[in-house]
Amino acid sequence: MKKKINIAVVGLGNIGSYFCNEIVKKKKDILLKTGKNLNLLYVSAKNKNKKRPFKFKNEQWIHQPLNITNNPAVDIVVELIGGSDGLAKKVTISALKNKKHVITANKALIAKHGNYLSYLAEKNKVNFEYEASVAAGIPIIRSIKEGLISNKISKLIGILNGTSNYILSKMEQTGKNFNKILKEAKKLGYAESNPKSDLNGADVGSKIRILSSLCFHTLISKNNILIDGIYNIENKDIINAKKLGYRIKLLGITEIINKNIFERVHPCLVDINSYIGNINGIFNASIINSSPVGQTIMQGEGAGPGPTSSALMSDLYSILRGNIKYPFIIPYKLRKKISQFNHSNYSYSCYLRFEVKDKPGVLSGITRNLGENKISIEKLMQIPDKKKHTASINIITHKTIEKRIIKCLHKLKKNKHIIKSPTFIRVGEINDN
Repeated sequence: MKKKINIAVVGLGNIGSYFCNEIVKKKKDILLKTGKNLNLLYVSAKNKNKKRPFKFKNEQWIHQPLNITNNPAVDIVVELIGGSDGLAKKVTISALKNKKHVITANKALIAKHGNYLSYLAEKNKVNFEYEASVAAGIPIIRSIKEGLISNKISKLIGILNGTSNYILSKMEQTGKNFNKILKEAKKLGYAESNPKSDLNGADVGSKIRILSSLCFHTLISKNNILIDGIYNIENKDIINAKKLGYRIKLLGITEIINKNIFERVHPCLVDINSYIGNINGIFNASIINSSPVGQTIMQGEGAGPGPTSSALMSDLYSILRGNIKYPFIIPYKLRKKISQFNHSNYSYSCYLRFEVKDKPGVLSGITRNLGENKISIEKLMQIPDKKKHTASINIITHKTIEKRIIKCLHKLKKNKHIIKSPTFIRVGEINDN
């Protein structure tokens, strides 16, 4: 690689602007640690005149970002546009085809098109780097790709979305409801103006697809994976969970069961004394089980310009040091497809909450239905509301399989004494303490 390297950044939002300032500020450090003179040659974004914390020169501005990707002077393209398709996809594909190294923070793009993008990178002998796409400040991708490269990974569990973790933590700490905390999170910049993918589990779903591919040397799955978000979590559930010795967390989990891959995202009751149960606020964490090293635990800030830029810089230094690597550890043609584990056969304990009319026989009707579906009760807590003549029935079941729970809840929804749709949260066996 030549001594002077030209880089172009496409997308100048909060993260893009912060990253550009870092490049300029750390020029000497980059030279010291990589032996390369890095030059920020071009930038591009939707609106040239928008006020930004990064001030570029007129000659650095390129209105049409695709002109950057086929410019022979450019060595590295950083894509920070976002979104799984559209311009982000066009810029990335064009850059790789034109033999440019690419760095991105775009998990939606990788989850959807990562197989093809990694194939292009390998074909054109350039790097395709994406550390910033998962868990921002935690070097989880580089740890799997390099630090744990000789280990056989069996399972990964993570809190991988700072927005949802912040909301669940603050609901517990303040007693405020979901919508109030969401408003506060938006004001503080911890939630997007449209946080749908953070709250419905889709964001973590993209990250789990990426991590699965790295952990198990598979192609990124197109499976219809189990994804539940946090929209239905109420303060009652958080209070009840605590009384029962649990805390609610949105987890992303991937593991191999009987040679099948089981990827899932859902709220989980975790032991209140566990490590993962005590990761609060915007923090992310991951637990990787592998052999021979055992358990690897990582924690850090999962969002924001600083942590994301740290991950982008890590990718940049790696490229400048001249390591052309397979984007997903092994060559594209050796990555395998793997069958999906049937999640209706997933076995676990679960938490059920029923809001009911406080009448004789209602509880026995619910327990009878559970018994008919071979679901036994481990803990039961009934909280009456005498003013409203209602009661909240809270149950932790013994281990059962998902299809029994789904069948049972389907039947109970028709029970005229149950006021609203039952709440159902899986209980996680994390084994991290």
